[in-house]
Amino acid sequence: MSYAIIGAGKIGTAIARAFARQGIEVAVAGRRPLDALVAQIGPSLVPRPIEDAVKADVVILAVPFAAHRDIGRAAESWQGKIVIDATNAFGVPQEELGGLPSTAVVAKALPGAKLVKAFNHLPADVLAQGAGTPQGGRRVVFISSDDDAASASVAALVDRLGFAPIELGKLGEGGLLVQARGRTWGQLVFQDLARFG
Repeated sequence: MSYAIIGAGKIGTAIARAFARQGIEVAVAGRRPLDALVAQIGPSLVPRPIEDAVKADVVILAVPFAAHRDIGRAAESWQGKIVIDATNAFGVPQEELGGLPSTAVVAKALPGAKLVKAFNHLPADVLAQGAGTPQGGRRVVFISSDDDAASASVAALVDRLGFAPIELGKLGEGGLLVQARGRTWGQLVFQDLARFG
């Protein structure tokens, strides 16, 4: 399975570091040159143009929420791809989202993709600390999707990256706990939790 991260800001970089710690190759695409990032993190990061990165089997969106439409136009087809939505729509008016969870709005721009919400509830500096916590145990990453198989696949990736996956169910149900609605954060956003044992 091939992986790509679109977005080389703080969240994208933190996720890229998690891949590098496990020696998992991942394509990285962004708006700025990536040579320094690759030199800093290591050879498991492969810089790619966005048009190539979207060809991966699993694409992680680590871009500002408003950029999702541009990313949607970058692929010839999203059919069958798993897209991990690490964006946050904080401050986006509910009317603009049509009353939908933000990930459901992202899904409309990526027709045929299997959307999974993950990696968005932790601040970048916490996510960058990696999977381990100071108290021991593994840092939790919440997962939500309307596609059970995609959710399970992302849970397996999260586990492989060393984090503890916790599936919250459907986007419009448990997934609302990790999504912003207007100027209000979901109840599990910013919760840095650990799983022991």
